[in-house]
Amino acid sequence: MAGQNLYSILGVPREADEAALKSAYRKLARMYHPDKNPGDKAAEERFKEVNEAYAVLSDPDRRAQYDRFGTVGGGPGGQDVGFGTIFEDLFEGFFGGGGERGRRTRARRGEHLRYDLEITLEEAAEGLESKLQIPRLESCEGCKGTGQQAGTQPETCSACRGAGQVRFSQGFLTVARPCPQCGGEGQINRAPCKDCRGQGRIRKERLLKVTIPPGVEDGNQLRLSGEGEGGLFGGPAGDLYVVLHLRPHEIFVRQGAELFCELPVSFAQAALGDVVEVPVLGGRAELTVPPGTQPAQQLRLRGKGMPHLRGRGRGDAVYQVVVEVPTKLTARQRELLEEFRQASAEHAGPLSTSFVDRMKKLFGS
Repeated sequence: MAGQNLYSILGVPREADEAALKSAYRKLARMYHPDKNPGDKAAEERFKEVNEAYAVLSDPDRRAQYDRFGTVGGGPGGQDVGFGTIFEDLFEGFFGGGGERGRRTRARRGEHLRYDLEITLEEAAEGLESKLQIPRLESCEGCKGTGQQAGTQPETCSACRGAGQVRFSQGFLTVARPCPQCGGEGQINRAPCKDCRGQGRIRKERLLKVTIPPGVEDGNQLRLSGEGEGGLFGGPAGDLYVVLHLRPHEIFVRQGAELFCELPVSFAQAALGDVVEVPVLGGRAELTVPPGTQPAQQLRLRGKGMPHLRGRGRGDAVYQVVVEVPTKLTARQRELLEEFRQASAEHAGPLSTSFVDRMKKLFGS
């Protein structure tokens, strides 16, 4: 991604907040996901760029550094040097620190990877096993991740004599910087591996199986240790983080372990009571509507909600009553409702009585 604007990669302005970044990332990650673009190398590279850009901009510290310097892990000159390293070098200049201290450790851990997986509410309730096709850098088998041809060894850098740093005077200070000839490694590879061209890693795709337990929620992460990018020079591999996203459901809205659903009933059903058929995850069930049920009243089916992720049992399915008022009446329906209204005139309900009493108290009559 060298030279590319991370905000442009995600298609957001520099002042974009966390929600805007996340929304843009999710849209692009789904668009360029390898599962939707099998065999498309351009989409694969674009998917990686989007992931790397979001990894930087979603981290407040790394984003602040990028906004200031235009790079991650660098100062104004673009050198890959952290602030801690700079101050350590200054103190070495004052007190003559040893050269071996500046040499980088060759073995490096591989980068972590993120995979966004969308699942249904039913799958979240039951749990599932999912197969993931993960493009990643793996340790080169030909050179065992060293980047060297078999039987060869890297040479000690002549510019820094293996220290990984070169020193120069800046006023009365002696400042150390990574050696430009060896990149701070202290060694130079004169016989790079032909398979990986000296990189120590090769891009491959790996099929992984991940087990998703029942009860997971939107945004939950599963960590697969050692399934990220391969390490360099014998370093350990990074981890793979599978981030779960629940697809919106046509009927239910989830809140924790409870599932909420609007239940339309007629005036007669609410007044007289009824037994109605309602949806539950994986099928249907019968629900009793008690006589005198009020609009917005909640009726429950115990244990028909989502399983608790770290506990036993399940939550409830909650049905909020919506009394459906007919907009068109037959002559017979109108006749019956007129009779009902006349019969109810002298028997106002508690809500109507309370409302009238409050009006009288407010207006004095």
